[in-house]
Amino acid sequence: MISRILSNDYPRSKILTGILIAIVIGLFLQPFVIPGAKAINVAATILYFIVLVASFDLLLGYTGIFSFAHTMFFGIGAYGVAVASTKMGPGWDSLLIGVGGALAMSLVLSFVIGLMSLRVRALFYAMITLAVASAFLTMAGQFSDITGGDDGLNFKLPELFSHAYMLFDKPILGLEINGKILTYYVLFFMAIFLFLAMLRIVNSPFGRVLQAIRENDFRAEAIGYRIVIFRIWSNILAALFATLAGCMLALWLRYNGPDTSLSFTIMIDILLIVVIGGMGTMYGAVCGATFFLLAQNYLQDLLKMASGVTGNIPVLSAILTPDRWMLWLGILFVLSVYFLPMGIVGKLRIFAMKKKK
Repeated sequence: MISRILSNDYPRSKILTGILIAIVIGLFLQPFVIPGAKAINVAATILYFIVLVASFDLLLGYTGIFSFAHTMFFGIGAYGVAVASTKMGPGWDSLLIGVGGALAMSLVLSFVIGLMSLRVRALFYAMITLAVASAFLTMAGQFSDITGGDDGLNFKLPELFSHAYMLFDKPILGLEINGKILTYYVLFFMAIFLFLAMLRIVNSPFGRVLQAIRENDFRAEAIGYRIVIFRIWSNILAALFATLAGCMLALWLRYNGPDTSLSFTIMIDILLIVVIGGMGTMYGAVCGATFFLLAQNYLQDLLKMASGVTGNIPVLSAILTPDRWMLWLGILFVLSVYFLPMGIVGKLRIFAMKKKK
């Protein structure tokens, strides 16, 4: 049963298995264990970033295609829900139309981009996707009648997801199960389902061909595979999963704007998470997103505590000041790349193999 769920792609490391189980259990119990708006916001961000990063890993780690347009598809998903909910009102029909319309738009765009660009060399393809993503970001800011411009769109969702909605009259384990908590668990189960779907794809015969193309596209074509077709399908699938991650973002925030889902800062975060977690592993998206987003959100608090403890040591307290959290985040990334060149998942798997020998 477990082998089917994981598509026979086990973590292959007891330590990694423990980390993954701890992350899943931690995310599931988070609303009950760690109260507060910040904690649940960070957990929700981890959930949709797992889907977003895993979809990018499907494209880069398993097919060897680098695309700057990934955040564009992420933004299409978020704008699909936002625009439909704004224009049609907070109903299930608007939510379904928004998600369906976003998927349809991403399907067409990813096919066209793939058809036009995947015959060129990797560098030129990356530049083409960068141009398309930049154009889409500009249009999102200018078409204010549809997208809300730079101010973005605030919208409402069906009553079930409303913060005022109460599922039970009494709290459960001290927590009131309102619409916000229900939304969180919708995101949780969506993330689980979409991640397992991507894990199944990369471990299918289709996924094996993608890996063969990544390793040696000339040899893959020589034995009879039409690599352009496989690359286009990989591009389409990655775009659709990224779009669903954008829908998850919109469900949680109930707001979307250019900086929220289309910013190139998000693209940089995706790249950092892929490298930290481990490229071409899928599980790296879970470990990398959790590690990176926890560091990004709580490193400043930890530095504030450290600065308070070392207040009597002028030089050390100045280095550990919370204002320098970006510096320390950069140092942590450099150290992770230096000591974990294959990412967290790759390092743990190599360690497990050496231990068996």
